[in-house]
Amino acid sequence: MINLKDIVSALTDRDIPLLDHPISRVVIDSRQAVESSLFVALPGERVDGHDFVQSAFQNGATLALIDQNVSGIEHILDLRKDHFSDSSVNLTLPMCLRVDDSLTALHTIATHWRAHHPVRTIGITGSVGKTSTKELTAALLAQKYSVLKNPGNRNNEIGLPLTLLELGPQHEYAVLEMGFYVPGEIQTLCEIARPHVGVITNIGTVHAERAGSQEIIAKGKAELIQSLPPAPDGVAILNMDDSRVREMAHLTHARVLSYGINEKSDLMAKDIQTHELEGISCVLSYQGAEHPIRSPLLGAFSAYTILCATAVALAEGLDWEMITTGLAHSRLDFRLHPFTLPDGTTILDDTYNASPTSTVAALELLRALPGRRVAILGDMLELGQYEQSGHQTVGQIAATAADALILVGQRAKIIADAAISHGFPKDHLQWFADSDQAAQHVAGLIQKGDRVLIKGSNSMRMDRILRALAGGE
Repeated sequence: MINLKDIVSALTDRDIPLLDHPISRVVIDSRQAVESSLFVALPGERVDGHDFVQSAFQNGATLALIDQNVSGIEHILDLRKDHFSDSSVNLTLPMCLRVDDSLTALHTIATHWRAHHPVRTIGITGSVGKTSTKELTAALLAQKYSVLKNPGNRNNEIGLPLTLLELGPQHEYAVLEMGFYVPGEIQTLCEIARPHVGVITNIGTVHAERAGSQEIIAKGKAELIQSLPPAPDGVAILNMDDSRVREMAHLTHARVLSYGINEKSDLMAKDIQTHELEGISCVLSYQGAEHPIRSPLLGAFSAYTILCATAVALAEGLDWEMITTGLAHSRLDFRLHPFTLPDGTTILDDTYNASPTSTVAALELLRALPGRRVAILGDMLELGQYEQSGHQTVGQIAATAADALILVGQRAKIIADAAISHGFPKDHLQWFADSDQAAQHVAGLIQKGDRVLIKGSNSMRMDRILRALAGGE
C-alpha cells in the first residue's frame, strides 16, 4: 500500500517520517473515493476534477492531488519546486497536495512506486487482441505467480499508472495492456512500467484517424520493444504473420520469440479447428515437439491470442503441462459474449467496439455456426484514410458469412455496397441511420433460432439493439 511519505519522496526527493500516512487507493473519480484514498484532480473533456475535490473528501478521501487553486480548501502542502520546504510540512487531514501538473505528478509517483517493486513486467500492445491476450497471459501466469493486471481498458496514460500504484509486496508479475493513439504514448507508458517482455499482436487501422497511417501506428507500437532490456532479460514476442510486426525484429536488443500460423516461427499453431460456441482446438509446435491444446476461446482468430499467451508463458518458464491445463480451463470475461434467448436465438454480443480486423474475425466465427446467420453491423470509426477500404473489406466477408445483414450508420452503406457487389442479395439487407431506429425494428427482422452477431464502434451504441433483442427495451 502506497504511503503519503512515498508520494512526497517521489515528488521532492525528501524522506519525511512525519508524513507516514497510508493511502488505501488512488482514484480519479470522486465517486470512487473511499476512506483514506487519494483523489487525483485531472481536467477532462467535459468536467474538471478540481471541481470535485470537496466531493472526494466527503466520500472519505484524505488527500487530493491538485495543480490549481480549489476554493474552500484549508490545508495545502505545496510540493512544487521552489515552494516546498520542511517547515511547511504538517499532517492535517484532509489535505491537498499542490503540484505543477497533476498528470505529470501521477506519472512520477507511479514510476517511483514501480521502481521499488521488483516485479517482472509484461507489456502488451497491438491493434486487435490486446485485452484478450492480457487476460489469458495473466491467467496462465497466475497458476504459478501472484499477478497484477490492469482491469478493463485502463491501458492509457491515466489507467496504467493507477494500476501500478496497486502493486504490493505480494506481486511477482505485472501484465499490462498498453493502448495507443499517438506516437510517443507507449514510450511514456514504458518509462513508467519498465517492461521486461513486450508482446505485439498486430498492426491494424484502428486509430488511424488520429495517428495518420498504419506506418505511424507501427512506429508507435514498436516503442514497446525498443524499450525492453537487452537479452537475456528482455524478450520481444512478435507476430510473424503480420509483415509490419515481423519487420520490428531488428528494432530491439531483446531476445525475439516469434509466433505465427502461416509464417515460419518459433511457436506455431496448426490444425486449428473451431467447435462452434464450445471453443477451439489446435496443435502448438515448439522446438520440434507438438502439443495438442483445447481452449474455450471462440473463433479461429483466437489462435493468435493462444499463441501470444503461450509465448509469454514459455519465456517465463512455465512447463507445457501447466500451459495446456491453463488454456483448457481459462474461462475469461472477453468482449464477445455469446448467450441464448428463451426462443433459442443465439446472440453474439460484440458491441464494445469494432475495427476491420476484429469485425472480420467475428464474421468468421458467425460463418462457422449452423442455422440462419444474421450480422448486425454498425459504423467503424477512427479509421482515417482506411475508412473506405476497411468497410469494403467487412462487406466482402459479410457477403458470405451472413444470410441476413442489418447495417447501422452512414459508413455502413459502404459495407452494404461491397456486400451486394460480392453477390449478397439486396432483399436480405436492411439499413438504418442509427441504433435507435434499428432497435425499433430489429425484433421483427430476427427469426426464432437465428445466430446473431452485433458489432460496431462503441459510440454507435449498438448495445441499444442488443437490449431491444433481449427484451430490455
